[in-house]
Amino acid sequence: MKLQGIFPPITTPFDHEGNIYPAKLQHNVEKWNRTTLAGYVVLGSTGESVLLTESEKTTVWEQVAKHAAAEKLLIAGTGAESVIETVMLTNRAADLGYKAALVRTPHYYKNLLNRGDAQMLFFRAVADRVKIPVIIYNWPQTTGVDIPAEAVAALSEHPNIVGIKESSGNVGKVMQMIRETRHGFQVLIGAAPTLWPSLLMGASGAILAYAVAAPYSTIAIWEAFRTRDEAAGMDWQNRIAGPSVLVTVKYGIPGLKYAMDLNGYYGGPPRLPLSLPSAEAKQEIEAAFRDLKG
Repeated sequence: MKLQGIFPPITTPFDHEGNIYPAKLQHNVEKWNRTTLAGYVVLGSTGESVLLTESEKTTVWEQVAKHAAAEKLLIAGTGAESVIETVMLTNRAADLGYKAALVRTPHYYKNLLNRGDAQMLFFRAVADRVKIPVIIYNWPQTTGVDIPAEAVAALSEHPNIVGIKESSGNVGKVMQMIRETRHGFQVLIGAAPTLWPSLLMGASGAILAYAVAAPYSTIAIWEAFRTRDEAAGMDWQNRIAGPSVLVTVKYGIPGLKYAMDLNGYYGGPPRLPLSLPSAEAKQEIEAAFRDLKG
């Protein structure tokens, strides 16, 4: 399985009563279909997956699979704290046509799970039991667990673990994983500010929340890398650096959804307890995205 190019971890649209909004999900997917995005990650952290019920997750997976263009690779966010629930969700997504699963590091019992051996046990147990390949998802800023590069290298030997989404922004760690994992294991970047340098070091692509609102700017970086146009790659990297931090680190999903509204997608409200961005935040996002269209 090739995990090359830009994959947006798409948002889940809600109406103003907090219900899933299928018509807006269709609108967004059909609009993304007209880009050269490589595929979609459905119900990753950007999709507010932890705020959805099991039946709602199935609904969202079904809707995206129904409306996604045939050439888009579908990846399901299926990570849960237990092996048994992660396996159940992954196999459900597989039955709906998803080709890989993005599985986050378990983290609730941090004092027991913040070790390489514990993480390896979890991912091997999941990979042994699921119908589709597993992509490790490491986001220590949120989970508080940072899977060691050495553990990733060991897990890369498992035939059903095909890659990692590394969202720490640690370029040195990315280099180590590219160097030490088995041939064919794919390292994808989850931090837009390090996209260009990470591609130059050997990353196969990226899963970027920022790309949900402004996909063309990230596609431009990928194309610059593919065609070895260093000037264009650096130019676009500099352009997205500030805006990408605004809608991920600073204002998170509510800010990202507002940027989507600005760019012709449906962002809408987040689900409670997340709240709408303030007037000041909206002004800052409007200024940042003025020249970054959807």
